[in-house]
Amino acid sequence: MEFDDYQRRAKKYDQFDDTSNPKEVGLIEKVLGLPGEAGEVADKFKKILRDKDGKIGESEKEEIKKELGDVLWYLAAVSRDLGIPLSEVAEGNLEKLESRYQRGKLGGSGDNR
Repeated sequence: MEFDDYQRRAKKYDQFDDTSNPKEVGLIEKVLGLPGEAGEVADKFKKILRDKDGKIGESEKEEIKKELGDVLWYLAAVSRDLGIPLSEVAEGNLEKLESRYQRGKLGGSGDNR
């Protein structure tokens, strides 16, 4: 599946439409949902460490996959509401990482390293 196709199809499940809610309210809801879902991914890993001695089985992978899908939905929705195709987000990220790789700056901190 192509990123932009996913982004377009995922809009069907957006409960905030521009006719009944200001666009900013829907955007803020999605921005707040993104770290919430990422936290659920982290929580799955925490429980694997705590309860399963760090062993990731097939059922754990399935549950993590579901949460990663929710992260993807919110990412697609936020970028869509900002008018940014998800393919541009992905491509821009790879370009940034390649630049850091070429300059030996993958490690470290700071957005513009």
